Amino acid sequence: MSAVLTVGSPVLAGYSLFITLLNSRWINRRFSPAVDYPNSRFAVSILNSLQQVPLRLHFDRAHFPSLIVLPENDTWWKYFSELVDYTHTWSIASAMSIAWVVVAYILTLSNWPWDDYTNRQADGGATGSLWMWLIPIVVGWLQLSPKCDFNRLQTAYDRADQYARTEITGTPPASTRRALTITVMADDVMSPDELLTPPVFNYSRSLQWAYTAEIIFLMYKVASEKAQSRIPVRFESEWVESNTIKTIHPSNRCGSPQEITTYCGQPDAKHSHWASGMFTRIFVASCASLALQWGTAGAALIEAYFTPTVGIGCRSLSYLVYAGISTSIWMMLLVSSILAHYSASHSRRASLSARAALELSHWLRMMGKLLAIVNTIWVVMACIFQYSSFYNTCFCKSGVIGRGKAAYAVIIESTAQAAQAKAAWVGAIVLACGSAFTFIGLANLLLDTIP
Repeated sequence: MSAVLTVGSPVLAGYSLFITLLNSRWINRRFSPAVDYPNSRFAVSILNSLQQVPLRLHFDRAHFPSLIVLPENDTWWKYFSELVDYTHTWSIASAMSIAWVVVAYILTLSNWPWDDYTNRQADGGATGSLWMWLIPIVVGWLQLSPKCDFNRLQTAYDRADQYARTEITGTPPASTRRALTITVMADDVMSPDELLTPPVFNYSRSLQWAYTAEIIFLMYKVASEKAQSRIPVRFESEWVESNTIKTIHPSNRCGSPQEITTYCGQPDAKHSHWASGMFTRIFVASCASLALQWGTAGAALIEAYFTPTVGIGCRSLSYLVYAGISTSIWMMLLVSSILAHYSASHSRRASLSARAALELSHWLRMMGKLLAIVNTIWVVMACIFQYSSFYNTCFCKSGVIGRGKAAYAVIIESTAQAAQAKAAWVGAIVLACGSAFTFIGLANLLLDTIP
């Protein structure tokens, strides 16, 4: 289904990539100036690596505050961070695949009738521009290197758990319920898409991930501020100086479960379930993905539209429908994820609005996936029709769809018509390539801000 969603809605694929990059940049910037605690840098690394899986925090007893505060747990953070810090990035095969796509597009453009009249419809140029979005999406994910292997992440968690401690005695937790959970149960999530690890499904996890990351940040911030103020965990005890300025003496980080929980601060029950700046990041990611989709599909539309007979025809309409449905799928699934997160935030009260939001979320998700299947079949068939001369009929060549009774077929183009078509082709190529490379450029700028 991930491949169908990607092809059926490049907007959704681009959005999932960009929101992942923006979330990583956001959490790094939140931690960098405000938190200075012994294991905080490992926490940021782990949070960035776990955007591919649904995360849940459990605040019963002193589970998560113990992970932050107890010096014995520094090993857990370090070991877990090392286990999940693996990469699946560029290889010779992936680089050559991208290179061949670029070469094929260049050869397609070189085969266009630049010096002759355009009495034949542009064949590969429009479809090449239509599929240009694939390059920035694939390159972006290769550079980001998402952790999509759920079993590997779960194994890393299990191996790291041997170092986790929750009490001052240093004994492993008796409860099997972890403080920070990688959930695999459908009952733990509002949207089943949260359990799916392919990158295109990051749209469904971004809201819950950001909320979890912000709660973790706030707890770290409270602990860091108290440490900077030389306040130990144990009540009514004195601060013990460490041998070095940059470290905290272990005795300052020990205490009873109640003291540890108080030290980090309890999460406010009224705290917003919408992470700070979340809707700004959604807006930026939406603009970037829409620009990529309509820049490439728009280029294909321009090439087909201005190839005589000028106007909306079979080719241009097929490109317009593809981009339009792609945008609708993205919108439906994005709204679905927002409604699911709203429902999760009100799950304890089970209000009528929360139940209605959840039902609407399920409906939008199912309809979005159904449209993705239809749109994938549509774009594949449009390409088949393009290269099988299906469109080389009087109906399609004369632009009946756009011109109606005023339709006509061009047998021999005038010089003005040929010049107009070639100018439109050049502009379309610039638009398609510009959209793709701008998206790659923006993604790399965001990657540069992520440690």
